Amino acid sequence: MSDLPGFARPTEAGLILHLRVTPNAGRDAIEGIESRDDGTSVLRVRVRAVPDKGKANAAVIALLAKALGVPKSALGVVSGETSRLKTLLVAPSTPDLVTRLAALAG
Repeated sequence: MSDLPGFARPTEAGLILHLRVTPNAGRDAIEGIESRDDGTSVLRVRVRAVPDKGKANAAVIALLAKALGVPKSALGVVSGETSRLKTLLVAPSTPDLVTRLAALAG
């Protein structure tokens, strides 16, 4: 799994993804990797949904599920429910999933 982009890391449960989400955007889009000031990398995601009662989180999960070719039930928010910086778990991890993540990284 050394082919993983910087915003993803493997765990026993699956893959952990670090995201920076912009809710209430003009369009739903995955914009690629952003390097943060602290040296970490995140995947930038924009969604049209408003950050109200989990609507933006649901939109992020739907967008990523479609892009990764996995069911929405395979993704879950691990941390950052109400933050722009979110950590998601994708389970289970497969070689095809790693390939799709690399493609998202741009």
